[in-house]
Amino acid sequence: MLYVGEGFEGSGGNAAHINLLLGPKQGPLAGAFATAAASPAPGHIPFQAVLKPNLPVKPATLFIAKAVLRNTQHEHLTWGPAQAGVAAGITRAVLDGVLPPEAEDNWISIALVWVDWNADNADAVYLNNKAAARAAVKRAVTAGWPSRAELEQGLASVGNPFYSPKSP
Repeated sequence: MLYVGEGFEGSGGNAAHINLLLGPKQGPLAGAFATAAASPAPGHIPFQAVLKPNLPVKPATLFIAKAVLRNTQHEHLTWGPAQAGVAAGITRAVLDGVLPPEAEDNWISIALVWVDWNADNADAVYLNNKAAARAAVKRAVTAGWPSRAELEQGLASVGNPFYSPKSP
């Protein structure tokens, strides 16, 4: 079983966008988790999300930056508040019962996280990533999300922070 979720929170350079893959350790995600962890690429260094040093997230979560790490400030905002926000959002979802109890020790997840090169507010980056991560978990395990009605409404107003077509 593989669950896929998405979360977007905030606006401007401090917004957060997360694509989340989640599922049992014995499922198809295990190979992707191990391969991604063992295959860093320039500017995209996968690492395990932690609430603080020596306190990893449950389920074990691999954090991968979608935006190439560009400079010291971007690196610090990615590895610091964005990573902490993802860790807090996933943990909050676990503690709130969004995930089943077996997910804590028997599931893994991969969080693909976008931090804008123009991000400049650590607290906003943290809060936006926390909210986006929790939303991504909830959406991943919600059967039928998004609904056909939501998809129909989405087609009427296609767009994102970088592009909105003149006619959907």
